Amino acid sequence: MKVTLERASLLRSLGHVHRVVERRTTIPILSNVLVRAEGGTLKLKATDLDLEVTEEIEAEVAQPGSTTLPAHVLHDIVRKFSDGSQVTLDMSGDTSQMLLRSGRSRFQLQCLPETDFPDISAGELTHKFVLKAGQLKGLIDKTQFAISTEETRYYLNGIFMHTLEHEGQTLLRAVSTDGHRLARVQVPAPEGSADMPGIIVPRKAVSEVQKLIDDADADVTVELSTAKIRFTFGRVILTTKLIDGTFPDYARVIPSGNDKRLTVDKKPFQEAVDRVSTISSERGRAVKLAIADGKLTLSVNNPDSGSATEELDVDYDAAPLDIGFNARYLLDIAAQLDGDTALLMLNDAGSPTVIQDSDTAPALYVLMPMRV
Repeated sequence: MKVTLERASLLRSLGHVHRVVERRTTIPILSNVLVRAEGGTLKLKATDLDLEVTEEIEAEVAQPGSTTLPAHVLHDIVRKFSDGSQVTLDMSGDTSQMLLRSGRSRFQLQCLPETDFPDISAGELTHKFVLKAGQLKGLIDKTQFAISTEETRYYLNGIFMHTLEHEGQTLLRAVSTDGHRLARVQVPAPEGSADMPGIIVPRKAVSEVQKLIDDADADVTVELSTAKIRFTFGRVILTTKLIDGTFPDYARVIPSGNDKRLTVDKKPFQEAVDRVSTISSERGRAVKLAIADGKLTLSVNNPDSGSATEELDVDYDAAPLDIGFNARYLLDIAAQLDGDTALLMLNDAGSPTVIQDSDTAPALYVLMPMRV
């Protein structure tokens, strides 16, 4: 095998695939990236047995062939080669070593045979549709923060995606929850997605998809079955196993009878929550909201470090209400809102609160209160 290509394109592709490779693994071949040179392209592939990323890049192939190389070492070496240089991968005689050349630099890397490299190829994918990258990014960005990290509730360790009919329109909806907060965002369902099964895309795959999106106007092809999903971004293909579990009936968590409407300017609200929470305890992080007659008073009391209050003018004309929230969760949700104002739909101090940009916004958030 002998192939020459630009350092910039090799580095960009290694950046896409090497992130999948776990730094600590008990299976040596999983530390490696598969490199295959044929017909004017170099194909790279990496996997952790749950997630697989492949990419093809143009290259000058003098001799076709394939092998596997240590992913993180290869990425570090190519990253340190000089800008604008050419890189040659040459495995002429000894198939257990690869010669890596650029300028006056020479590296000999240990190889493992391609035959040992696992393939989690998707099998039959029953549904296929095309989505704008910007829409997919929106679905992920606005729900990713609420994915649970609690391994015992593994079915919450991802984003639940499904389609539904709502007021005569078919929607593609993404939902995540960790039991304390819930995020739900939707877009018009693309053609071909209407009868797709409800699926849970794992946290790691969600994070990798997010990093692969660099052009919001580009098309992303999505293919899926009940067990796997594949995203195709031009020459980059990400395939992942889905979480095998049942996502809870999230609709039961979203309150419909919250009749107290609080509208507040988002930026001053965020800044005030951030300021008063400075003295909150690391464990509790509770902030109290006292709402009455167009005024919102934020307060924090910490026996160890003191207290803080701040007052804001708001739009509120319902009965006075005191309610507590985790300040971090409140700030996380506020950061997802696109408008200049935040709408909080409240009921009482013990009931979940709905937070949106407006009544008709495509994104909706639910936050459980805290005792303060």
